Amino acid sequence: MNQEMIHMGKIITIGREFGSGGREVGKRLSDELGIAYYDNEIITEIAKRTELAEGYVQHVMENGPTALMPITIGRTFYMGADPVMEQNNAIYREQSLLVQELAEKSDCVIVGRSADYILRDKKPLRLFIYADMESRMERCRKRAPEQEHFTDKELRRHIQDVDKRRSKYYQFFTGQTWGEKLNYDLCINTSGANIEDLVKVIAKLVK
Repeated sequence: MNQEMIHMGKIITIGREFGSGGREVGKRLSDELGIAYYDNEIITEIAKRTELAEGYVQHVMENGPTALMPITIGRTFYMGADPVMEQNNAIYREQSLLVQELAEKSDCVIVGRSADYILRDKKPLRLFIYADMESRMERCRKRAPEQEHFTDKELRRHIQDVDKRRSKYYQFFTGQTWGEKLNYDLCINTSGANIEDLVKVIAKLVK
């Protein structure tokens, strides 16, 4: 753990590898501490503020900025690099403003959304959740819809692709390396671990 961290209230940010259980850690931790939890709600609110389709906002935040994807802004259709990149930047601006507003509103846990970087001046507890590939594959299979059938090779590639896209988005807008241990206060390996027990340990550090 980073010995220099000084936290203002209980603001916890969670970066995570896909399939590592980071979202579960975040939700359980917020319940354990009795504080707010934010994840996909941020995407919904950004879509409202930017008047962009929620699916498009999610696409940009999960796949990184693109200068090629056509979008609808209000009732006007755009195609081309400049307007699309302007909207990519608008999404990140609103993301930054919203994350800061949520952190100022009350103690909370924020999953993803580059919150560790956006809130760096507030000294949040910055967690990064990771796990070995086998554990991540097992977790993905347990939570997958019944109709979803990936071979091991396909699932492994999917997990790697999601992480690459998260890294691309994070690095593009923050200039930092996603998953770099020096950017976090605590990195947690959930391989073979009981999430509920891990959360209790983390909660003790925060209380």
